[in-house]
Amino acid sequence: MNIQRLNYYFISCLIAFALSLTGCEQFGFGSKQSNALGNRPDLDCIIANDFYAVHFSAYLQPDSKELKPENKAAFVPFCQKIPRAGKMFFTADLIDRDIRTTPIGIRLVEVEKTGQKFPDDIREIRTIIELPAKLYPRGAVEARAEVDKNGDYVMYFLIGEAVEEDDKFRVPLEVGVDPDGQPIILVIGFVIGLVVLLGLGLLLYWYKARRQLSDDLTT
Repeated sequence: MNIQRLNYYFISCLIAFALSLTGCEQFGFGSKQSNALGNRPDLDCIIANDFYAVHFSAYLQPDSKELKPENKAAFVPFCQKIPRAGKMFFTADLIDRDIRTTPIGIRLVEVEKTGQKFPDDIREIRTIIELPAKLYPRGAVEARAEVDKNGDYVMYFLIGEAVEEDDKFRVPLEVGVDPDGQPIILVIGFVIGLVVLLGLGLLLYWYKARRQLSDDLTT
């Protein structure tokens, strides 16, 4: 009976452990993480709304320390989390071919979050850059800007006349944060999920042990 109980408990723990490892990969706690100066092959930054989609990348000009000869990967792409302020280069590949025949303007603004619902969830503080609308027939939209401090920013791609809110395509940016950091809500969710899995394993062990004890008493 003791051996069977041990087997049940061992199997339950293995299941919980395997699922927890899967969760680690899901939340970025595994070996795929990359630092701010390393290559980022896992970066796939696609941003979309109901009508448009772009493949977005932000590049931060390296400082003098990062430009050492032994550093072969100073320019690396970031998505919406950028580690520090500085001179930045932005690229957006237009996935929808239809808008390549439509003029697109660009605005980068510093914002603060209001806690309200979209589109009133942010308030503009100042404009960093504003580029007039023009055609991008090859689908590659590029811009550069000097961002002088950390904080929240939004890059707008103003499609056509940008009369409708959906034509003001938003790319929210956070400057001064860990690009590989996970939102606290995801971490809490992962911990809760792991606790639930362990609890289910113990419950399964208790149920099997009780059933085995009942069978032993009846024989």
